[in-house]
Amino acid sequence: MTEGVVQLLTPEGEFRPHPDYPLEPDADLLRALYRDIVLTRRNDVESTALQRTGELGLWCPVLGQEGVQVGAGYAMRPDDYGFTTYREVGLFQVRGVDPVELLHLYRGNSHASWDITRVGLGLFTIVIGSHALHSVGYAMGIQLDGATQAVLSCFGDGATSTGDVHEAMVFAATFAAPVVFLVQNNQWAISVPVSRQAHAPLSQRAAGYGMPSVRIDGNDVLAGLAVTRVALDHAREGGGPTFIEAMTYRRGAHTTSDDPTRYRTETEVEQWAALDPLDRLVRYMESVGALDEVFVDSVQAESDAMGERIRDAIRGMPDPEPIGMFDDVYAEPHPQVEADRRAFADYLRAGSE
Repeated sequence: MTEGVVQLLTPEGEFRPHPDYPLEPDADLLRALYRDIVLTRRNDVESTALQRTGELGLWCPVLGQEGVQVGAGYAMRPDDYGFTTYREVGLFQVRGVDPVELLHLYRGNSHASWDITRVGLGLFTIVIGSHALHSVGYAMGIQLDGATQAVLSCFGDGATSTGDVHEAMVFAATFAAPVVFLVQNNQWAISVPVSRQAHAPLSQRAAGYGMPSVRIDGNDVLAGLAVTRVALDHAREGGGPTFIEAMTYRRGAHTTSDDPTRYRTETEVEQWAALDPLDRLVRYMESVGALDEVFVDSVQAESDAMGERIRDAIRGMPDPEPIGMFDDVYAEPHPQVEADRRAFADYLRAGSE
């Protein structure tokens, strides 16, 4: 996997600087990355358990992909903007989305639960690849405004097979939009392996659009940070889009309604588990004296408190008022939505009589 792939942190925890992607990780940065990976993983564990006990309708596990997500989150500037899928839990963590807010959708309480202007992340949709168009449209908009921002557009290998992603890349390259496409190649589009989707590395597709590309070790949080930061700087300086293919692995199920044992082997999962992004970060931090027992215990305590808060909040969350589905559909009142609201209100009244 390492041939032609940018890697700054080996699975053994050895730091190897890269001339094209400079990074000097100090102890404070390493501890921040460690904390956010741990909290992302705890969010994943709690949310999976809540779905299994009937408290959530669905959950999309992220185990194994936290490294590139957290690294990319740290590469973004506060005023940058991101468009994601449902699996970028690490990016939500870094950008300040409360884990309880994130679960409102899966609880069925809201489809718009966090402040997109505060965290700089758009609301995601379950429609695969559609947000790639939104990200390029947003990038073209800030380009016309003369803003010095950049856009991060995240999706998986399966999304690269959709027409929406193709069209988004055509427009991004043609108009030199300030957007970075971060493709997390987690080897499986539900039950379809990447070998059935492409007979060449996904990153090679970028040449057809006229944009640069790079493959990175997606289980290396430092590579995720360094490479994404260079690409975002390139975009905001007028250099146009970049295609990043992060080689990683979805160690859990596609969603909690999926049974991955039907299409992949345990040996394959174990091979990728040996490349775990948190384990290699821990090894490096230990080697440079950046990981002590007091710090580890404090993060564990924070993780436990977060887990308890998530459980209590979800289990105690009241059911929403049905009529609320018509709120926040448009920024301003819309005649059709208001007509539908009145009709539904009449239906509810008739049912209660």
